[in-house]
Amino acid sequence: MDQFSISRIDKNECSILYLNGFLDAHTAPDLENELEKLIGEERFSIVINFQELNYISSAGLGVFMGYIENIRENAGDIKMCGMSPKIFRVFDLLGFPTLYDIVDEEENAIALFYKPERK
Repeated sequence: MDQFSISRIDKNECSILYLNGFLDAHTAPDLENELEKLIGEERFSIVINFQELNYISSAGLGVFMGYIENIRENAGDIKMCGMSPKIFRVFDLLGFPTLYDIVDEEENAIALFYKPERK
């Protein structure tokens, strides 16, 4: 079985999750647990860094859809960064760029929390 790991760094009110390896039906609960932990700590400004993610399945994608409403209801959001072209294609095919801010650099994702909301 392919490995998956998550590490976290908090920068001010932003929490950055670093995904590594393969995110699929077997490993999606690890991401769910990490998001639950952030919500429990009332940390709703979340950046997901995909730089070291090699694969994502529909189960992995579903985790983001399962939590975004709760996070946005608490004045937060999930920003995404560092996707390889292969990972971005999966998100793009499913229309995620219309639902989420997806940028190249982590610093740009963090900065989006400090800019006025787009209308």
